[in-house]
Amino acid sequence: MRNYQKELEQIIASLTEKKEKPRLLLHSCCAPCSSYCLKYLRESFSITDFYYNPNITEKQEYEKRAEELRRLIGIYNDEDKEAPIDYITGAYEPALFFETVKGLEEEPEGGERCLRCYELRLREAAKRAKEGGFEYFTTTLSISPLKKADRLNEIGERLQEEYHVAHLPSDFKKKNGYLQSIELSRQYGLYRQNYCGCV
Repeated sequence: MRNYQKELEQIIASLTEKKEKPRLLLHSCCAPCSSYCLKYLRESFSITDFYYNPNITEKQEYEKRAEELRRLIGIYNDEDKEAPIDYITGAYEPALFFETVKGLEEEPEGGERCLRCYELRLREAAKRAKEGGFEYFTTTLSISPLKKADRLNEIGERLQEEYHVAHLPSDFKKKNGYLQSIELSRQYGLYRQNYCGCV
C-alpha cells in the first residue's frame, strides 16, 4: 500500500532547490480541515485556497463555512505576511451535486456516492488549476479519518492525466495532522460542523 504522506514529503524535499515556491491550488472543504493543511504547506508552496463544495445542501451552511475559511486565512495572513494565502470561492451548485449522485441516495457514507462527490470537487480544482497556470492541485479532504486517502489520490492522479496539472499526493491525517487540526480549531475558535454536507 502506498504511503502518500511519504510521497508528499519527498516532493517537498525536492523543492528546496527551487528559487520560487510552486503555485498550489488547494481545494478546501472547511476551515477546520484547512487549518493544518495550510500551515503545513505554506512553507513550500504559494497557495491559493479554493472553496468549492456543491455537496453542501443548505446555502446558509455553505456560506457559513466559506466565511469561516476566509476568517482563518485572514488570521494566517496577519501572522505571516511573507507567505500570503490567496482565496477563491467556487459557485454554489447543489443541483450539480444531486445530478452527479443521482441513483446513489441510499449508498452508505464512504460508498460510491462519496467517491463521485470527491471527483466532482477535485475535477473543478484540476480545471481551475489548469486555467490558472498552477503547478499543483490537491485537496484537504484526506485529513479526515472518514475519507479514503487512497481513493482521493487515485482520482487526483486520473485528473492529473486529463488536465496536465500535477496532483500533489496527500494523506494529511498522517503525522497527527487530524489531531493538529482539532487543536488549531480550538486555538482559533473555528466553527466545526458535525457532518460533511449533503442531505
